[in-house]
Amino acid sequence: MAFNPLHDRVLVSRIEGEDKTKGGLIIPDTAKEKPAEGEVVAIGEGARKDSGELIQPSVKVGDRVLFGKWSGTEVTLEGKDLLIMKEGDIMGIIS
Repeated sequence: MAFNPLHDRVLVSRIEGEDKTKGGLIIPDTAKEKPAEGEVVAIGEGARKDSGELIQPSVKVGDRVLFGKWSGTEVTLEGKDLLIMKEGDIMGIIS
């Protein structure tokens, strides 16, 4: 991909949830919630302290992460719907 986030920004691809409930009912698209889980596609070089020292990002490309429902800015790059968010909007890494 020809996009590199700046500073402490992270590019994330949402991971879609299940289309069925555990009981087998199909969930229509209009009733689905936005997934709050995604995969890191690209990261910036990190934030800087007041002294100018670089703070390395805590996530890496390929990590599965959990973030808030309304976190980030939605963008479309190369036909894919992605999110650009600050690293601080990520709540954790799913292992």
